[in-house]
Amino acid sequence: AMLNQTEVSEFILLGLTDVQGLQHFFFISFLLLYLTSLLGNGAIVTMVIFEPRLHTPMYFFLGNLSCLDIFYSTVTVPKMLTGFLFGHQPISFGGCLAQLHFFHFLGSTEAVLLATMAYDRYVAICNPLRYALVMSPQTWLLLAVASWSTGFVHATMHSVVTSQLSFCGHKDIRHFFCDIKPLLALACSTTSLNMTLLNVVTTSIVLGPFTLIVLSYLYIISFVFQKVRCQEGRWKPFSTCASHLTIVALFYIPVLCNYTPPSSGSFPKRDVQVSLMYSAVTPALNPLIYTLRNQEVRSALRKMLGRKR
Repeated sequence: AMLNQTEVSEFILLGLTDVQGLQHFFFISFLLLYLTSLLGNGAIVTMVIFEPRLHTPMYFFLGNLSCLDIFYSTVTVPKMLTGFLFGHQPISFGGCLAQLHFFHFLGSTEAVLLATMAYDRYVAICNPLRYALVMSPQTWLLLAVASWSTGFVHATMHSVVTSQLSFCGHKDIRHFFCDIKPLLALACSTTSLNMTLLNVVTTSIVLGPFTLIVLSYLYIISFVFQKVRCQEGRWKPFSTCASHLTIVALFYIPVLCNYTPPSSGSFPKRDVQVSLMYSAVTPALNPLIYTLRNQEVRSALRKMLGRKR
């Protein structure tokens, strides 16, 4: 047994598939999704910065979300794309930890940010007269900083605890990026602390904001049905919420599938497919959802494109 105890200095990402024909199809599909994500989210960030009409809390948070999505897809997708072209991807131990850190940093920031956006909608609809007072620029900044900091602290805990593990022998990661669960499956030292972190802290980072979102919308729904008498008036508040709710569903359904059942040491193949959803698909859809449903974003976009001509 002593002979095998060589420390692993790099891992091999096995990626999504070994089927040659599928690899090229996946490469083209995910490249297009990634470019859509960069263009769409880039356009929203640019608009939120340069269009004075969009200098409101709702769009400030949307700008933060788009910024997050650009980084978030960049953490995993480029490495995955090179995997489709060149097969199994080696990744150093440091690179692996960095990927794990940024994936969880940006992912948990997004969870908290979505809750912040729900709170913003709640104040806007249920306390419109006090909205400007409650949502002062100081408050937006504070909420955004709190979202990013929570994500950062959460990810740092995971990367520090994971960096203490020892790995020997197996170095094939059955995934397209270094996530915690597939890494823990390879460790030779005990992973009970990592498991506790995943089951207690990560679960509460997922469920905490999710609970706040559900509560905000329950308040909004009951407020609208009690206070707003006419049918048309009822739909208006929901139209500003529809895009946010769609994004919440796209983000939370896969995340809840992956992180809320108590994690055992095993790592099912389903996790890989679910991770694809929120690392590659959702970031590309978010800007589309917001621009399709939102008059202000559409006219700002037209204005911006008109200026460039």
